[in-house]
Amino acid sequence: MKDITFEESLKKLEEIVSKLENGVDDLDELVALFEEGSKLVDNCYQKLNKIENKIEILNQKQQETESERDRDE
Repeated sequence: MKDITFEESLKKLEEIVSKLENGVDDLDELVALFEEGSKLVDNCYQKLNKIENKIEILNQKQQETESERDRDE
């Protein structure tokens, strides 16, 4: 599931929600959909955390660069 994109995960989650909203009569299918949805949500959180970390690193680098510029002036 790690190689699925954030957008693909969201699309699959929307499909699962739609199926659940339309009603699922089979308990096994319901559990399978819930399990798949949980994995997709986890995948989304992991990808968002990675992006958040990258943004924090970029912000730190930018602040360091600005601080160095201020000292040089």
